[in-house]
Amino acid sequence: MVSLNENRFTANVSPNQRVLLLIIGRLVAIFLLLVSSWIWYSGSADFTLQTIPQSTLLIFIISVGLTVVYFFLLRISSLIRWQIRFQFLVDALLITWLIWRTGDLTSPYITLYIVLISISSLFLQSRSSILMAFLCVGLFCGIALLTGFNAIESFGVLQTRSKMIQILSFHAVAFLVVGLLASRLADRQKSGEELREATKSLASLRALHERIIESIRSGLITTDLDGTIFTFNTSASEITGHTPDEVKGTSIFDVIPGIRTTLLDASLESSEVQSRYETDLTTPEGFVVRIGYSVARLFSETNESSGYIVTFQDLTEIRSMEESIRRKDRLAAVGRVGAGLAHEIRNPLGAMRGAIQVLESSMPPNSIQTDLMGIILRESDRLNSIITNFLSYAKPKVGNYSEIDLNDAIRDTVTLMRHSPDLKDSHQIAEILPTQPIFVSADQTQIQQVLWNLTRNAVQAMPDGGELTIKLEHLPNDRARVIFTDTGKGMPPEQVEQLFEPFAKSTTGGTGLGLSIVYQIIRDHNGTINVRSAEGEGTTITIELRREPMAGHRLDVDGADGAQSPIEACLKVNKTGDEDNS
Repeated sequence: MVSLNENRFTANVSPNQRVLLLIIGRLVAIFLLLVSSWIWYSGSADFTLQTIPQSTLLIFIISVGLTVVYFFLLRISSLIRWQIRFQFLVDALLITWLIWRTGDLTSPYITLYIVLISISSLFLQSRSSILMAFLCVGLFCGIALLTGFNAIESFGVLQTRSKMIQILSFHAVAFLVVGLLASRLADRQKSGEELREATKSLASLRALHERIIESIRSGLITTDLDGTIFTFNTSASEITGHTPDEVKGTSIFDVIPGIRTTLLDASLESSEVQSRYETDLTTPEGFVVRIGYSVARLFSETNESSGYIVTFQDLTEIRSMEESIRRKDRLAAVGRVGAGLAHEIRNPLGAMRGAIQVLESSMPPNSIQTDLMGIILRESDRLNSIITNFLSYAKPKVGNYSEIDLNDAIRDTVTLMRHSPDLKDSHQIAEILPTQPIFVSADQTQIQQVLWNLTRNAVQAMPDGGELTIKLEHLPNDRARVIFTDTGKGMPPEQVEQLFEPFAKSTTGGTGLGLSIVYQIIRDHNGTINVRSAEGEGTTITIELRREPMAGHRLDVDGADGAQSPIEACLKVNKTGDEDNS
């Protein structure tokens, strides 16, 4: 049985549209046939009703009526395939009738069989096209036999039996050859449509694959066996700082240098569940990112190893939080012991200072004893300053939170620094501030202390001169960012990691408490502070603060310090602040 899958239409043309095209095209073709026959029989362009071919006119009238029927069937029936078959069968019968009426074996319309077989290949499958060719052969032979044996009237020239066989044989072979070619055309059309459908499906699958890859929140990279990158999703771009266009076709070892040992590990050959690894990578901006990754083999259809798939996540924030928790645990213990110890040291220190002052008053001026006592007094003051800073770090006062303008705070800090003895002629300070004020909910004294410490540290990190840039900008989600960039000596990675530890190593000879206090103040303000530095390339410190008020903060002032003005607060920091390099 012939397959009924003849409804082979492209995605852009619906089955109903193809049937409409067949119906209207048939009507137009018959009309053109009528006009050409009219011209042929009339022998001139002077058309009259007497010269119109009656047979083709009748075929045209019947076709008009059938067109109405076909339209009606198309509206009420969904059997499109059977409608197409039925229409071609009716066409074959009408052509047979037209050939019989116009001379049977000598009719000029025998060629319409070939046209019908050819057109059927556009709507039917290959076997159906061959069957259409056999149907045309059968109908044509049927006319010849019926007219040859006088079963029906013949409207053509009587032919001899040998001539009849010759005509029938020639046309039968021609119909079958056309049918065979038409079937090949149908197969070719079917293959082309299947190829288009396969291409469309492949494109859809590829788009789905890309959407899935891009929607994964982990970084994903696929490579060949040499490490050349093929796939690089959005999350990978966000984590590494590289765009897909930059890295595709390059080596993964340029993006994640620490992955080389893992890819060369022989255990990847047989292990299905891969271990978890960690390494560092450096973004194009110079930031060091800690990632956790796993690697698995990619296999081809023949189960041969064809590459690697690397999935990874950014662990920088997690490791930073873990380090922050460990730091808090250590500092809590240090703070409890140190606070009590500091108070105990302050009492005898005050007594010693009082005694030295009494002795100094009884000594002659400009004596060596007076000079030594002056040294003792200065060192006791310095020791008292260290204890004051440590107590501020170990037991900070409750903040007096209010709306402050960071523009004004930065301008006041820069003004004080311009009049500070730390600033030399070789130093330059640049302010990049927005035209509109940026308000944050913060303790003004503490924020002034942060700005002063960072500004002074940046200047002291440039002993031979340099440029300090302070930039303030507004961020989405109601946050503000302050960026301190100096061109100083910079710091090695080991020092950056311990920068906010109390009593950390200081390049300026301080105690290492200044930045610990800065870190604690920013943390208490629900902000973040980040450091980027390299030896010989300067340092960049970035602070982000919330702009909206934070719920749950006390608005009272613990002690008299809260009533200070910004300038007074900066002067106090100038006297007691530590001198750590940022």
